[in-house]
Amino acid sequence: MRPRIRRGRHGLDGVKADLSTRVASVNLPNPVMTASGTAGHGTELATHLDLSSLGAVVVKSLHAEPWAGNPAPRIHATPSGMINSVGLQGPGLAAWLEQDLPVLEATKARVVVSIWGRTVDEFAAAASMLATAPSCVVAVEVNASCPNLEDRRALFAHSATATSEVVDAARAARRPLWAKLSPNTPDLPEVAAAAAAAGAEAVTVANTVLGMVIDTETRHPVLGAGRGGLSGPAIRPVAVRAVFDTHEAHPDLPIVGVGGISSGDDAVQFLLAGATAVQVGTATFADPAAPARILADLGRWCDHHGVATVTDLVGGAHG
Repeated sequence: MRPRIRRGRHGLDGVKADLSTRVASVNLPNPVMTASGTAGHGTELATHLDLSSLGAVVVKSLHAEPWAGNPAPRIHATPSGMINSVGLQGPGLAAWLEQDLPVLEATKARVVVSIWGRTVDEFAAAASMLATAPSCVVAVEVNASCPNLEDRRALFAHSATATSEVVDAARAARRPLWAKLSPNTPDLPEVAAAAAAAGAEAVTVANTVLGMVIDTETRHPVLGAGRGGLSGPAIRPVAVRAVFDTHEAHPDLPIVGVGGISSGDDAVQFLLAGATAVQVGTATFADPAAPARILADLGRWCDHHGVATVTDLVGGAHG
């Protein structure tokens, strides 16, 4: 059943600027997307905004098999953000392809599928299941920011070698690949280069910042899994710096910026730092229409500042 779509009040009527952009081989009508993990597996936001009006919808990371995720509590509010350890709960790709994707496809949204695994082989298995996906799947985001069971000392995204291996494995998807990287490593530009060399057309920068909150009454971490990832406005300066450093090191590598974006002005910061597109995540918890609102804000910002084409902003802070 196709979800009821609410067109919403955050339209682009009257915006003169050309907001179209390109993430390597993927053409998008505008640079604003949802972020993986914050918009569900497909159409959860469809009653709040027109999904087809966004650059793309990035779905929650999917494993080849169903995955239960971490014990509760999974989310805890923090000053200017939240910390979470959901644990990548999901129905598995087979169920998602059969049940969720057709409903999402009916909205005419452009879809980016995020995949994850605990081993290189698990990434390959997930990717291969997308090889025959419909054309609405315009790209695959390789979530390298998850634990590597073959090297428990690090996440895949903390190692250039491990990132290269999972990106190479994901080529089985036969779709453009975007590697989602971690800000929690001083080697981010090196990891980005490894991802590109392995076949990633673009990199998504950056995932959550490692964090923890402890309940002083119970003297235990508030999250069921203990450790978590911090997101929201609190990490925006970290994410902007990560995008800036990555673009500075690799000016020809397309970057999708993410981390604490809650306004059009925030999105502009990421574009000026070097991103060609952005993703909106935690803001949707407070305002499910946030991606549409931010897109409209971005259009008005461009018109107000005499920016004819949004791509003219990309990398502008580098002088």
